[in-house]
Amino acid sequence: MRAYIKGISYYVPNYVLDNEELNNLFPEWSSDKISNKTGIYERRIAGKEEFASDMAIKAAEILFEEYQIDRNQIDFILLCTQSPDYFLPTTACILQHKLNIPTSAGALDFNLGCSGYIYGLSLAKGLISAGIAKNVLLITSETYSKFINDKDKGNRTLFGDAAAATLITAAEGICEIGEFVLGTDGSGAENLIVKNGAIRNKNAVGCNLEMEGEPFRNDDNLYMNGGEIFNFTARSVPEMIEKMLLKTNLNLDGIDLFIFHQANEFMLNFIRKKIGIPQDKFFLFLKNYGNTVSSTIPIAMKEAITSGAIKCNNTVLLAGFGVGYSWGSNILRFK
Repeated sequence: MRAYIKGISYYVPNYVLDNEELNNLFPEWSSDKISNKTGIYERRIAGKEEFASDMAIKAAEILFEEYQIDRNQIDFILLCTQSPDYFLPTTACILQHKLNIPTSAGALDFNLGCSGYIYGLSLAKGLISAGIAKNVLLITSETYSKFINDKDKGNRTLFGDAAAATLITAAEGICEIGEFVLGTDGSGAENLIVKNGAIRNKNAVGCNLEMEGEPFRNDDNLYMNGGEIFNFTARSVPEMIEKMLLKTNLNLDGIDLFIFHQANEFMLNFIRKKIGIPQDKFFLFLKNYGNTVSSTIPIAMKEAITSGAIKCNNTVLLAGFGVGYSWGSNILRFK
């Protein structure tokens, strides 16, 4: 059985953290320096009492209204988040109740970051292909800002909070979900991590480590070794794209648009040039929201559809990569 995307919507919090404010907090980083280095001018930050489930509900409600979706027809909920409301219960179960989705629906969380949307599409397609579900609500919702130390200027310039909701269905939709290439290398786990707080380091207490030439670190907060993440991306993403093109008997000319995880503009352009993707086929949308982790791809897709960058009969290649290490690519064929 084939699987299709019916629609995509997203939600961003109200509070805007722009480069001017970051410059006031970190005078050594001008607003121009931040935008030139990252391609990001502002990002949205979740409120003190706003969590992954709250944003997920808002994204889903926007989706239901925008596409006139009957929530009673949803028979599975997939929530991708690395910032769940609780260790347990599963946040997707809370969403089922608060969204008034039938109790006959399955629901689960999965913990992935920047590759999460691709993995979510693969899980949804699997559920539909196996006849387990007909309408899968895939939500990505992340509040990385709650993991970031106030003194960590590197991560504060990059990450924003957001949620996106996608309906995947066995019925006809705007595009068919095609082939996947997925990969994992857990040897890089230490390079993007929140080390303390879960079971292994439940009672550990971190301290601020500010060493010249090293990324800011406090093990209670998000740590990212930017150099190692860049090296991983530069190595793994071109290989992944090559595998996808081989798997689908396509070449770069056969892809109408590439939408990658919106990490930062410098990294994305480096990868684009390394692969040989023409600039006019490479969609960027991170200026206003920054790196929203698992929501960057659906947000960019929504904007590409709305702006007309994606047209009828287009073949679109998605690529996500990051924390884990984890990576994934997918082909979408638009109607």
